[in-house]
Amino acid sequence: MEYRRLGRSGLKVSALSLGSWLTFGNQITDKVADELMGIAYDAGVNFFDNAEGYAGGRSEIVMGKILAAKKWDRESFVVSSKVFFGAEPKGPNRVGLSRKHVIEACNAALKRLQVDYLDLYFCHRPDKETPIEETVWAMNTLLQQGKILYWGTSEWSAGEIMQAIVVAKQYNLIGPTMEQPQYNLLERDKMEKDYLLLFEEHGLGTTIWSPLASGVLSGKYTSGAAKNTRMDMKGMEWLKEAALTESRLKKAKGLQDYADKLNIPIAKLALAWCLKNPNVSTVILGASKTEQLKQNLTALEAVPLLTDKVMEKIDKIMGTKPGWSPF
Repeated sequence: MEYRRLGRSGLKVSALSLGSWLTFGNQITDKVADELMGIAYDAGVNFFDNAEGYAGGRSEIVMGKILAAKKWDRESFVVSSKVFFGAEPKGPNRVGLSRKHVIEACNAALKRLQVDYLDLYFCHRPDKETPIEETVWAMNTLLQQGKILYWGTSEWSAGEIMQAIVVAKQYNLIGPTMEQPQYNLLERDKMEKDYLLLFEEHGLGTTIWSPLASGVLSGKYTSGAAKNTRMDMKGMEWLKEAALTESRLKKAKGLQDYADKLNIPIAKLALAWCLKNPNVSTVILGASKTEQLKQNLTALEAVPLLTDKVMEKIDKIMGTKPGWSPF
């Protein structure tokens, strides 16, 4: 396993990590979740991603039980939570980024995950109803209390992240260390255009999610093997409608054909492509099956195969490269 600095921080995270959205406490059994975490950890994965809103908090409960049972050295893994959407039950002060919810959600996540502190704590979305100063101060309160080690954002615009950095500097506080954006061969603008100044001047780290575009780049939808996927889960109609468009599937088919010529599984190729970007600190893998995870954990092997010629061919097939992307 390769380990990368989380931006300019001193923290090292595995280049491949394991996430729990839609799987833990929902799509898979607790036994499978335990097996997945064991496989990942044994392969060198040290970062496990979670959030208060995943399965209404059940995802963190499942992960917490596994962490407690595994008895891994606390120094050997990095675990996260995110605040914004709230766990169950919902309430007026159980969502958003107010000081009250940011702090109470952290305390609740610590209990569910059965840890004394969170390595990473993300603002899961920007909150238009809470002053950014309030959120930055709340995060710094948690830092001072030792309940979190680093804080960051997820799916914030470059302008919103910059605003948080400016506020932190104004009050001599610690600003966001990392952002968790969606990044894959179909979604490239933020990582390759919008955030460039944040990478260059502020050393922002990234923990990217959906590297396979919700499975579109996994091969299952281009091979006709898509059965009982997350797209078929109740309440995920919105994801299916957004992900499985004719245009996206056509691009995926083109990538599948090229991967076949390279004799590489399409998922491995798509993951390696994400890993090649130097501004990616870690690629979060989602998995519902052990064999799926084992294969995807080999993605680093394919990075050296991505020559300039191969990268140019991929860009031509996908047609998604931002106009002035340096990547």
